[in-house]
Amino acid sequence: MKNVTAAIIEHNGRYLLARRSEGQNLAGFWEFPGGKIEANETPEDCLIRELREELHLETRVLEYFCNSVYHYEKGSINLMAYLTEILDGEIQLTVHDEVGWFLPPEMFKLNLAPADIPIAERLAVCQP
Repeated sequence: MKNVTAAIIEHNGRYLLARRSEGQNLAGFWEFPGGKIEANETPEDCLIRELREELHLETRVLEYFCNSVYHYEKGSINLMAYLTEILDGEIQLTVHDEVGWFLPPEMFKLNLAPADIPIAERLAVCQP
């Protein structure tokens, strides 16, 4: 099972989601941005690195929110979601073709990645 991180970034009651671009794994699906944890890397360090690489944002991880285990055809993932804040930077897309800020109910109108759905459900019920 792969350990993967996801950032829950809130601004004015809306949350940042990004859509995977063509040619990427899960192309066309919306997700909470993040990525795979590398060897000898903490989940928090992974999230900071991934947000810098994928969105050109400097961030700070605040606290753990929840996790979601999902079994894809190519393997299982443990998606760990953390409340995160943007410290600096303007969003620049590298592996995504679109980003947006969404209220929790709006997320369910998107083509959410399956592993991200339980995180969105939890946000809809108990916003941090």
